[in-house]
Amino acid sequence: MLTKRIIPCLDVKDGKTVKGVNFENLRDAGDPVELGALYASQGADELVFLDISATLEKRKTMVELVRKVASRINIPFTVGGGISTVEDVSALLDAGADKISINSSAVKNPSLIDALALQFGSQCVVVAIDTRQHEGKHKVHTHGGTRPTDIDTMAWAKEIESRGAGEILLTSMDHDGTKAGFANELTAAISSKAGIPVIASGGAGTMEHFIDVFSTGKADAALAASIFHFREIGIPELKSFLQKASIEVRI
Repeated sequence: MLTKRIIPCLDVKDGKTVKGVNFENLRDAGDPVELGALYASQGADELVFLDISATLEKRKTMVELVRKVASRINIPFTVGGGISTVEDVSALLDAGADKISINSSAVKNPSLIDALALQFGSQCVVVAIDTRQHEGKHKVHTHGGTRPTDIDTMAWAKEIESRGAGEILLTSMDHDGTKAGFANELTAAISSKAGIPVIASGGAGTMEHFIDVFSTGKADAALAASIFHFREIGIPELKSFLQKASIEVRI
């Protein structure tokens, strides 16, 4: 059985790690380079770096900051934010990223997924889905969660897999930052139909929430931010807790 992955997320704005609730009311959570090094030393399986305002501000991800983070870690490193071309991806991989995450640019131009998978391999391409319920249906959002679309989340998940994405990073905006638990029903619905790994994001608040998202939600990996940034849960303690609950993790 494949081990379940624990992935801290660095949401970066203006060079600092930030965290909010439902994508709003952001507060400073520390230096991304130091946090990345800390999480790698604590046994995180991967690290995700999202330049959360890059698309909104119509600029590219901060390549030099990515380079600094990459120089301090020895675990797989995914970078997202403002990526819209093959050249963008080349620059980030050169800076030390192992994988890239796209969202708004993939919705705007779905063929970008095909192009990146062809150029760099599916294992390099993560497509992030920011989703929120509207009138009982889950709809895809873009531009850092600020722009709703009419795209059905489940249909989009199927399409991005068919186009060559290697992983889905699924963030429930309704759960994000609430610490009330992951969107297990939605995660399970997508995980059970997807032939590629699904990373669940949004809502982690307790160690039990991770058991729930791996068992009920059928997620392959769980991503969290504030509980790690503000030292509410330690990665070694979390992994030990999961192991005792018969969840396979890498210790």
